[in-house]
Amino acid sequence: MHSTTSLSPKPVASVEAIRARFPALQREQRHEPVAYFDGPGGTQVPRDVVEAMSDYLYNHNANTHWAYPTSQETDLAIARSRIALADFLVAQPVEIAFGANMTTLTFHLARALGSKWGPGDEIVITELDHHANQAPWTRLAAERGVTVRVVPLEPESGQLDWKAFAATLNPHTRLVAIGGASNALGTINDIPQASRLAHAAGGLIFVDAVHLAAHARLDVSELDCDFLACSAYKFYGPHIGILYGRHELLQELDVPKLAPAPNEPPERMETGTQNHEGIVGAGAAVEFLASLAAGKRRGDRLDASFRELHGRGQALVVQLWEGLHRIAGVQLYGPSPEYNRTPTVSFTVAGKSAESVATALAEQGIFVSHGDFYATTVVARLGQESDGLVRAGCACYTTEDEVSRLVAGVREIARG
Repeated sequence: MHSTTSLSPKPVASVEAIRARFPALQREQRHEPVAYFDGPGGTQVPRDVVEAMSDYLYNHNANTHWAYPTSQETDLAIARSRIALADFLVAQPVEIAFGANMTTLTFHLARALGSKWGPGDEIVITELDHHANQAPWTRLAAERGVTVRVVPLEPESGQLDWKAFAATLNPHTRLVAIGGASNALGTINDIPQASRLAHAAGGLIFVDAVHLAAHARLDVSELDCDFLACSAYKFYGPHIGILYGRHELLQELDVPKLAPAPNEPPERMETGTQNHEGIVGAGAAVEFLASLAAGKRRGDRLDASFRELHGRGQALVVQLWEGLHRIAGVQLYGPSPEYNRTPTVSFTVAGKSAESVATALAEQGIFVSHGDFYATTVVARLGQESDGLVRAGCACYTTEDEVSRLVAGVREIARG
């Protein structure tokens, strides 16, 4: 994760100013403004992003690489978004590929990497991960005969067992697939440590940064990862996936592709006609985050924005965790706020199903998610596979008053 120092920190937009840019926040439920705590499943979208996508579709819509103006304008728009996402991840534009979503990109990458692997080769995954960072790799066990080893989760702490992690790696390890942060528990993993261990064993490392990207300033060099995937709809953009890969690795991957399609990275990773408006929207989402701080360079503005948003998120998660912790019958899961974590909290209420809690909160205009969030292994290890968890996540537009409403709503449900 990237960090910088500055002699004169730039001011960052207030929560009120940020909220004014999100039309969805005008919605009401039974005369109460809706409080959106569903960001871990997809954030709301600012007006800037929607307008950028609309402008593309209305005025520049075309396919790529042809000689007429709208095609050339499309090429330029895609190039600009690659630069924006490269700034977002502190990478090079030629290392940024787009796709339908993180899951599709990860299956695509797994197939390309796995074409050279077979019996005797090993892949390491973790119990803490979203299923999208398990299934593409376990599929190779059936298709290619590779061995998949699993690093266990410590249910009490919500952390990985790092001793087991180190012990699992060996000279047969070809890849470590690990999440940057748990979308179910908010746990942030030590990716630089995981990278050191993977590379020391001679393997590559793939990072699922879908949940982490909205909450931390990412720098692929500091993370020392070989591949990283994220999704723009988790950081105020549209539904589209982004894949970072080290340039030399993208060049040599045996990717399934059409013969006439470009064979240079990053386009060789992108199958078929892309979602051009989504690509434009992903770039606009990065610019939205950068626009929250003053300054000339987008990278510097992203540094300042994430530094401030991280601080605000930490204050909110302390308020949320401590408020829920004081309610009789509420069970919290994952690391407590003194640990490095995202502002995402999962819990259960004794005697109440997760769905009934979410439904009751929705009636009060408080939108939370429930279930397993595709973190199926995590929820099973917590013993909640039959019903799942209630999950509340704070975003850049979340206020202290909204957190107080959520805590009060859960208190009322727990008493009922």
